[in-house]
Amino acid sequence: MPSTIPPLHTDFLKRVRAEVVRDTRLNALLAGGSYIHGGFDQHSDLDFVVVVEDDKYSEVMASRHDFAQRVGDLLAAFTGEHVGEPRLLICLYGPSLIHVDLKFVRSADMGSLIERPAVLFARDPEHIQARLDAAAIAWPNLAPEWFEQRAWVWLHYGATKLMRGELFEALGILAFFREQVLGPMLHRRMGRPQRGVRRMELLSDEASRTLARTVATHDAMSVRAALLAAIDMYVDLRSDDVPREMVRGMPEALVSYLDESISATK
Repeated sequence: MPSTIPPLHTDFLKRVRAEVVRDTRLNALLAGGSYIHGGFDQHSDLDFVVVVEDDKYSEVMASRHDFAQRVGDLLAAFTGEHVGEPRLLICLYGPSLIHVDLKFVRSADMGSLIERPAVLFARDPEHIQARLDAAAIAWPNLAPEWFEQRAWVWLHYGATKLMRGELFEALGILAFFREQVLGPMLHRRMGRPQRGVRRMELLSDEASRTLARTVATHDAMSVRAALLAAIDMYVDLRSDDVPREMVRGMPEALVSYLDESISATK
């Protein structure tokens, strides 16, 4: 549990807990994210897991928007299919504005977890603790081969957009590459769970400065320099845990391709 919780978050946590206690279809309320990882502040989201009675699960899932409305002044809400989690309801409340994630699960779903959540309420604490004790808890870190097979495809895609003059597209793929590849690999280097570029500026000045070289402006030469920096950074980070099989011809072939962009702009 965080040592201090901002008043807005404290008030909201109490309201969610009270609603779970009131609704007998719900067995427990758990909290994850920054609440357990540290760094919780006034800008943090609230990440809740609501454990539902097995035979009431379909009913609760069909009415979860109503639950979200009961706990506060709901401004907007949508489900989490885009992050591969349809059980998740992503909510914005306000004013004051606060982001809240509500994931609805059954007890049986707790066998495999990415983190051990804090128990905020449980009708049967011993049962919930036993479920958590028995769960396989592992952050979904990605293997070196996952990065290697994707890195060069995505970097080449960015280079083609540069060559065509679609700089907004190229800027977008650079941001995507930082989130999906460079950030996770930097976290791996620091011995942390691979969490995109989360809190990078707070974790390492050196990593932040290096990553900043991959941020470009809407200018062809700036985009080219950022792509080359991304290539160099990936190759360096790859050396921490070398994939079993490298993509043939890289990075030389991609650097050569980017050299063509210089000729094309002259």
